[in-house]
Amino acid sequence: MRLLSYNIRHGRGTDGRVDLERVARAIRTSRADIVALQEVDLGRARTGGVDQAGALARHLGMRAHFHAALQVETERYGDAILTTHPSRLVRAGGLPGLAGRPGLEPRGALWVEVACDGHRLQVLNTHLGLAAAERSAQLAALLGPDWLAAASAAGPVVLAGDFNATPWSRAYRQLTAQLSDARAAARSRVGRATFPSRCPVLRLDHVFVGPGLRVDQVAVLRDGAARCASDHRPLLATLDFAEVPRAVLLPQEALAVAPEV
Repeated sequence: MRLLSYNIRHGRGTDGRVDLERVARAIRTSRADIVALQEVDLGRARTGGVDQAGALARHLGMRAHFHAALQVETERYGDAILTTHPSRLVRAGGLPGLAGRPGLEPRGALWVEVACDGHRLQVLNTHLGLAAAERSAQLAALLGPDWLAAASAAGPVVLAGDFNATPWSRAYRQLTAQLSDARAAARSRVGRATFPSRCPVLRLDHVFVGPGLRVDQVAVLRDGAARCASDHRPLLATLDFAEVPRAVLLPQEALAVAPEV
């Protein structure tokens, strides 16, 4: 499996232009079959009212699942998971902010079950807040019984996204207390930092994996549209299933009829 995590900044590139086809080219070049996207618009005036997750899915021959972390009247903004595999939405919802700071941007998470090679893969995608205390509260929820614990009980888990957290942050330590950083587990690595895309110096975007998954390679994409389609560079992880209990095996047809979200 090739899983891509990408904060697309609603398709606004380093030149200030919104160009969703340029984002699609960056994704297509990665040959990813599962894509976790952050900062995705739906029906927003600034991006022409486009359903960006749906448009990218059509470009790429995938199906899309979207969750709006922020909604103002008919305008929505949030996270999406695209995949070529049979899939179903398991959970989508908000993450806590900080009491007394109602002006912070709402954050959320998205959990989709994907059928790959007869296995059920639990894919979680999120975009955490900018304040350290906010991220800590959000991770306490995300790593708790409603999200990670429940997902882990259903099959191997991968958690991807823009965590706004460097490897020396408290948030990163919270994550690696329960999951493995795919970059650290990878047999090979290409690149390190993902932000800002012109000259990356910070590793804010991550892929974390639970038991039952092997990480073959992690790469920060740096060629073509990946350099300029957003202010983040895409992060690609090549994964495979390790030996897993028979109970998590699932025929692909069981998810093929899942409704599109």
